[in-house]
Amino acid sequence: MKERFKIMGVINVTPDSFSDGGKYYRTEKAVNHTLTLIQQGAEIIDIGGESTRPGADSVSESEELKRVIPVIQAIRKKNTEITLSIDTSKAEVMTQAIKAGANFVNDVNALQNPNCMEVVAKAGIPVCLMHKQGTPKNMQNKPHYADILTEVIAFLQRRIDNCLLAGIKRENIIIDPGIGFGKTLKHNLVLLRNIKKLKNSLNFPLLIGVSRKSMIGELLNNKVDERLYGSLA
Repeated sequence: MKERFKIMGVINVTPDSFSDGGKYYRTEKAVNHTLTLIQQGAEIIDIGGESTRPGADSVSESEELKRVIPVIQAIRKKNTEITLSIDTSKAEVMTQAIKAGANFVNDVNALQNPNCMEVVAKAGIPVCLMHKQGTPKNMQNKPHYADILTEVIAFLQRRIDNCLLAGIKRENIIIDPGIGFGKTLKHNLVLLRNIKKLKNSLNFPLLIGVSRKSMIGELLNNKVDERLYGSLA
């Protein structure tokens, strides 16, 4: 039986995301774009109110809530079936987003911040645990690994073990090697070439985010708005 893939559409409710910062900052535009993505085949919509691009500054909890909650509420009024993912590393944002209608958590910090595991365990919803080295502010400052594949697998295994101990169900865990998060082009290519090994080592579903990232620009010498075909390939 072939494994089934799902497409995740991304809504950045931010003024500074690397590929579409500012385009969907207003609730109405974010909702309209969400409906377009669903029509185009997206089965998961990922909503984020804090940019995690290289060099990005963090935003306050209150600002992040102000950005994402109205969007989640408005989407839910239009569509009650679509999986809505909240892209955040803050426990209170997770809590309020779930109350507003989110039913998936996507955390680039792999639930390492205080109370995050407890929120997800209590909600009983899927969560994606991502690997990254450093913070968005500094993660691309000469990232270094002795063995990128071994270290990413070991990190994700530790986070999986901690989540299981916290009461998160095994079937609700998804893993993400974090392409472009504290990694050079060479690191990213090693991970992509070994995706099957990574998946088989951990035996969990994978989420892979490569859309329009800098590695595609480096390989094809393309600007951000010219990387769609490289992303699809």
